[in-house]
Amino acid sequence: MSDVSAPPSMECAGSASAPSPSTHGRKEGGRAVASSRGKVTDAGVRIGGSFSPAPDPAWVKSRNDVLEAVVARQAALLESVAKPPITVTLPDGSTRPATAFVTSPLDIATAISKGLAQACCVASVSYAKGERLPSPLEAGMVAMANGPDEEEGEVSEDWELWDLNRPLEGSCELKLHKFGDAEGQITHSSAHILGEALESLFGARLTHRPPLCSSSCAHLTHGPPTDGGFFYDSFMGEAAVDKEKVGQLESRAKLIVDQKQPFERVVANPFKKALISSKLPDGSSTTVYRCGPFIDLCKGPHLPSTGCVKAFKLTKNSTAHWLGQAGNDELQRELFFFDEVSPGSSFFLPHGTRIYNKLMNMIKAEYFERDYDEVITPNIFNLKLWETSGHAAKYKENMFLLDVEGQEFGLKPMNCPAHCMLFKHRKRSYRELPLRMADFGVLHRNELSGEPPPPRPALAQGRVPDDGHIFCMVSQIKQEVANVLDMIATVYKYLGMTFSLKLSTKPKNALGDPETWVKAEQFMEEALNEFSAKTGQSWTLNPGDGAFYGPKIDVQVYDALKRPHQCATAQLDFVLPMRFDLNPGPPSRATCAQHAAPLHHTPLHQPPLHQTPLHQPPLAPLLQVHRAVLGSVERMMAILIEHYAGKWPFFLSPRQAMVMAVSPAFEEYARAVQKRVRKAGYFVDLDDSHRTLNKMVREAQLAQYNYILVVGKEEEANGTVNVHGVKRIDDLIAEFAELERNHTLDNQPADV
Repeated sequence: MSDVSAPPSMECAGSASAPSPSTHGRKEGGRAVASSRGKVTDAGVRIGGSFSPAPDPAWVKSRNDVLEAVVARQAALLESVAKPPITVTLPDGSTRPATAFVTSPLDIATAISKGLAQACCVASVSYAKGERLPSPLEAGMVAMANGPDEEEGEVSEDWELWDLNRPLEGSCELKLHKFGDAEGQITHSSAHILGEALESLFGARLTHRPPLCSSSCAHLTHGPPTDGGFFYDSFMGEAAVDKEKVGQLESRAKLIVDQKQPFERVVANPFKKALISSKLPDGSSTTVYRCGPFIDLCKGPHLPSTGCVKAFKLTKNSTAHWLGQAGNDELQRELFFFDEVSPGSSFFLPHGTRIYNKLMNMIKAEYFERDYDEVITPNIFNLKLWETSGHAAKYKENMFLLDVEGQEFGLKPMNCPAHCMLFKHRKRSYRELPLRMADFGVLHRNELSGEPPPPRPALAQGRVPDDGHIFCMVSQIKQEVANVLDMIATVYKYLGMTFSLKLSTKPKNALGDPETWVKAEQFMEEALNEFSAKTGQSWTLNPGDGAFYGPKIDVQVYDALKRPHQCATAQLDFVLPMRFDLNPGPPSRATCAQHAAPLHHTPLHQPPLHQTPLHQPPLAPLLQVHRAVLGSVERMMAILIEHYAGKWPFFLSPRQAMVMAVSPAFEEYARAVQKRVRKAGYFVDLDDSHRTLNKMVREAQLAQYNYILVVGKEEEANGTVNVHGVKRIDDLIAEFAELERNHTLDNQPADV
């Protein structure tokens, strides 16, 4: 993630929502159509610089002066244009006389009734072939999409949404839409109100070019509407948008609404360079809209004025990346987010969930190879459990507690007491040891407070660890620790991360038998030495820093920036088995002879084989090994986002392949390829935008797809795809399977 800490990305619910794209689509002929949707392609864009909030920055006036000059030139140009009479046909079949480049839909509505004019917010028009007159202002005109995934105001093949106060350009059919109509839900106007508030309060800029001011301006980037709301991204350096500033934004938005600022459409040459370069052909023009002092690139349409917005509420602000590229300034996350309805807990979006599940599945596969039994335990327990474990005395204040019919219950902050209950639910034999349990239960710890939520879910209140507990005897410590170290090394190798090991030994406040401590530390040292000899991985001693209940191996993993993160651990616990009175049955004579040497794995659900010992020797002490590799899935995922800089290797990637056809004629085959590869279990998308192949390839590269599969006539004829050469689909699927099986790291998306 970027080091920029607080540029706001606002997602705000206003009085209107985006118009339904299912009812309209823009017709071809130089203007944007549904298939012309594009995404911003400039990557590596850094704004940078220090920032101090500066209300009403001076450059706003300079920018407005430039636009006023454009408006004056265009007004003079329109004066010289012929304005012939035209006929406007209404939905009921009636007609109204009008004048081209003079009469607007609002004029028509007003002529019908003032009430209708007040109730309408936008119009849609349909020009018969040859009826639309060429506008001198719109030569080479290409309408601009409001955002990478949302084209507000799209119309069908025959209809185009139209500003109420924009003059008509020929004889046409006209529909007038009220606020309650799907076509009348224009949230982009509310987004402009938010943009004006950001700009006027904090100096936010709408263009992405060197600032006209020095360092006292935020940089407003882009803010298309979203389903159920809208947002604006802006760069504000190190400045933070706290609750007080959110209140200021809402107050300024209300003032803008009360001023009833008209929305003014102006045709202009492209000047929002970073956005336009990927969306508009060379030599074309687009439109900007002005309300009050605020001006931004937009294709519209808009409400007649800001006064039409009846309600305005900011619902969220968060950090993000400019244009969604990890190398750019941080503006918005697309994998997960936080919300005050569950402070500190992650809401995983679909692509974040894909990565989350892949990490889980990777660990589950290791469990299967290493004879762990996965278990599921409750989320809430009577406080008596925590009193037995000893956690209530020291950890109660960090638990989420509930009163149920006069009894205290708590959400579990750790899994180990529940695993003790699993072990204890029936009589156990030493023949079952070591007994390895794995649990992906959700843990809740009341450890964080304050606003905003942490930028990573590293210490989240709700989290899922790759938690495991091993019940074994002292003589089995060496082998079990060795197995844990091997799993840690294996998983971190998969992830492409280095790590360090540190053995923390007996502290002054240690509990348990001193002799057991000595033997345990000896076995752990032997396991570490043999691991070091085998792998070359060194380890260090940290005397006296173990837990009071047992020695431990701390594992720090290092990301691409060489920052350490405490994730994996192997912690011995002599105390918890004693608290729960976990006493396996007596060992057999063979077990005694081997000093309880480890036997074959016995699943949790399988009863032990009965074998009567010849005598009753003293029972060897039972201990519990707490172990984790990822630490928590959320924490490791947050670390990996930065470690990979958004370029996920194939086996973790949420976007493994993109299929595209060289022309629409082969789209059906491209869709069949996508379906077949997806059926094999891979995340494959289809680009059916019908843009040029170069643009589609570029977009897929910027979106960090690992593979780009191109199909055309030859591929359709032979049942193949082109991906760095022609490949049979079965061979491609086999290649994908090998990449996932081997956890290959050298197939990350390339830099663009």
